Amino acid sequence: MKANLRHCAKTLLVLMAVMMASVVQAERQPLDRVVAIVDDDVILKTELDSRISTITGRLQAQGTGLPPREVLEARVLDQLITESIQLQMADRGGMRISDNELNETMAGIAQRNNMTMDQFEQQLTAEGVSYREAREQIRNEMLASRVQQRQVGNRVRVTDREVENYLQSMSSREPSNEEFRLSYIYIEIDDPNDESVVDAARGKAERLRAEIADGRDFREVAVAESDASNALEGGDMGWRGRSQLPSLLESVVPDLETGVPSEVLGNNSGFHLVMVEERRGGDGEQVIEQSRVRHILVRPTETVTDADAENTIRDVTRQIRAGGDFAALAREYSDDPVSGSDGGSLGWVSPGQMVPEFEQAMQNAEVGELAGPFRSQFGWHILEVQERRQKDISGDVRDSEARQAIYRRKFDSELQNWLREIRDEAFVEFKGEYADDNEASEAS
Repeated sequence: MKANLRHCAKTLLVLMAVMMASVVQAERQPLDRVVAIVDDDVILKTELDSRISTITGRLQAQGTGLPPREVLEARVLDQLITESIQLQMADRGGMRISDNELNETMAGIAQRNNMTMDQFEQQLTAEGVSYREAREQIRNEMLASRVQQRQVGNRVRVTDREVENYLQSMSSREPSNEEFRLSYIYIEIDDPNDESVVDAARGKAERLRAEIADGRDFREVAVAESDASNALEGGDMGWRGRSQLPSLLESVVPDLETGVPSEVLGNNSGFHLVMVEERRGGDGEQVIEQSRVRHILVRPTETVTDADAENTIRDVTRQIRAGGDFAALAREYSDDPVSGSDGGSLGWVSPGQMVPEFEQAMQNAEVGELAGPFRSQFGWHILEVQERRQKDISGDVRDSEARQAIYRRKFDSELQNWLREIRDEAFVEFKGEYADDNEASEAS
């Protein structure tokens, strides 16, 4: 329903622009126009221009070179199409991001960047992005992430045998807490059964590696050429510990020199390049901070809407803040049967053990402070950090940590497959010069 409303609103905007153009003869062009139809949605030229402006500002702030305008425009349009497909899936699934949840996320982003909300808004303005635009973009990213967790997460399974093999491989290595900030390029193989297609993809990857080795900026190449979902972020993978590296990269990255691209790496899906931008940490004890946490989860169901679940968790929060007993309320209201029966207790929790929304709230909370409500793929939570401690895990990689590391690797790989599938299955019709550009691209 929301997708149809959005479609109607955008169509009305275009019709109004055309009517104004016919009345005002001096104005020969409509105020806005459709550049692509995506299932029940449309993408407007103003949306495309706004996203290009945002991405350009971010890349320039990072010092990343920009590809030609027509290349960037085509890649941003493809990003908007993929995003539209996922947002329509979220609409059909009844997913939403409340203003309260969005406010908490925005505050968390500002806090992680050591800014007040006023400073955060000023920073966005300096980058050419209004606070309202940033809010809506983050809302869309949260919805897309929620769709991905539901759709892709259901495909990922981690077996006990995989965990055993992982723990054995970890025990054979020297302990290390070294982390790497990585950039990544992926060249997809469209048809793995066609040898000429495979050779062309390999040749492209080899050519790009040679250009980077000769001085072309790795991140600029990622923006212009990579088929990975993070291409328009310059291929930035963020900081990864050894246990968080994809299996294809885990034996390569630790030995790479900083700023030097890897050799071309291949698997059934395509060819890959990775580069270490920075490294930190080193060999020795792996000391982590653990939190002893308890929480209450209210899960939406077929009979409990998301809004009802949010109202319930907010009512429980008010009761606790008014002096209610957390453990008793957890036993009464929590939809997590294991922790709920134990007063909400999750025991000692390590970094990376929980879903990102939970981990963010846990890290930001002070000991004894009630955090939330906040939303994850499982429903609405509140949590309390009861205690924190430092723990050396260099000789104690636990089952849950191994399972989480394997899950992340599989999820990243399956996400690429899923994004390609939904793009192939969607109805997409390009308009105007964009139709001509795509026809020419397909012909070549």
